[in-house]
Amino acid sequence: MRLVFACCVLALTALTAPLAMAQSGPLRIEITEGVIEPLPVAVPDFIPLNAQATQYGARIAQVVVADLVNSGLFREVPQSAYISQVTDFNTPLQYADWRAINAQAVITGAVGLSGGRLTVQFRLHDAVSGQVMAGLQFRSTQEGWRRMAHKVADAVYAQLTGEGGYFDSRVVFVSETGPKGDRRKRLAIMDYDGENVQYLTGSDDIVLAPRFSPNGDRVLYTSYETGFPRVYLLDVTTASRRPLEQADGTMSFAPRFAPDGRTVVFSLTRAGNTDLYRMNVSGSGLERLTSSPSIETAPSFSPDGRQIVFESDRSGSQQLYVMNADGSDVRRISFGQGRYGTPVWSPRGDLIAFTKQNRGRFHIGVMRTDGSEERLLTASFLDEGPTWSPNGRVIMFTRETQGANGRAALYSVDITGRNLRPVRTPDGASDAAWSPLQK
Repeated sequence: MRLVFACCVLALTALTAPLAMAQSGPLRIEITEGVIEPLPVAVPDFIPLNAQATQYGARIAQVVVADLVNSGLFREVPQSAYISQVTDFNTPLQYADWRAINAQAVITGAVGLSGGRLTVQFRLHDAVSGQVMAGLQFRSTQEGWRRMAHKVADAVYAQLTGEGGYFDSRVVFVSETGPKGDRRKRLAIMDYDGENVQYLTGSDDIVLAPRFSPNGDRVLYTSYETGFPRVYLLDVTTASRRPLEQADGTMSFAPRFAPDGRTVVFSLTRAGNTDLYRMNVSGSGLERLTSSPSIETAPSFSPDGRQIVFESDRSGSQQLYVMNADGSDVRRISFGQGRYGTPVWSPRGDLIAFTKQNRGRFHIGVMRTDGSEERLLTASFLDEGPTWSPNGRVIMFTRETQGANGRAALYSVDITGRNLRPVRTPDGASDAAWSPLQK
């Protein structure tokens, strides 16, 4: 199966002249763990610079609005409330008209199409101070218009929050079809918002736990096509794949890339014992990291590659542990009631997300890397498998409904526990892994 991601791999440039403006101003969202009042933002349709670009002006504006609103930090001022209309990208705004409808930020833009390539320009205005805060220009193939809209939203988000964006990213996941107990599973990839779904494998074999490489070009996953779990490496662009080297009589699963992208850590079962191992992506250099009669699995590297968090039942129940990347200095970090699993280190390095089961309920939670300040963000019949957005602000996870017809779906929540949202997918979905920002 060969997939060509011509619409996703874009020649995308950000030009700071002549659009780059003073990158300062009083308008800024301060993100705390308290309740945040969303910032009112107005996004008029982008102005088409020629007839060929007419179809893209409203569509790009709609994606920008959806990105910002879905973050939970912004709310849209509807176009029906506008007093002024933006008909020329270079005409100064009447800021008083935007303040009158309580639009604190205004995003204006223009789009042109020539020779199959789109040019998108935008400016971010502080309506309160009457200043242009930022402006950029992007170029791409015509098919990449959604990516350019995500790029605009990322730039606005970064300017107004002081944090990196996460909209121009993708998610690899397991697509599930069929009744419970006889579900067909295959790997799929999509934009972070559920658009542009493409399938990477067929549905003949059970697949689990896909994980992106640090630059998003490869995916590790577990397949049961031989009847036993085995780790495979897949190229996202070509969908070509190969198994990692594995001796007969062993089972490998729960793989994860190191931050350098050159090594892999995973669980390997030999002679009935499951430990963590590390090896080169080429399949050479297999090294055992743990040696315990318990089950060690679900490893995840710290962003600097120096430590690994994992789950183990060596204490008698499923708990979280951190060790050095060479397997030394193992220490337990979870001590609350219940069982802990599927830990994932934040891209920022400050938090670890996890699944917790306690008193018949499942939770997605976060804690400091030493196990302190545990906070549960969700509660449900079955919540599991957290994955971090590229900026470490949002967590996506699997939620399954109860009963014989229960269905797995993807949800997202921010690290304060606010803004719980479903993620649209064509069918059931589980085991999500978030990519880094696209290049």
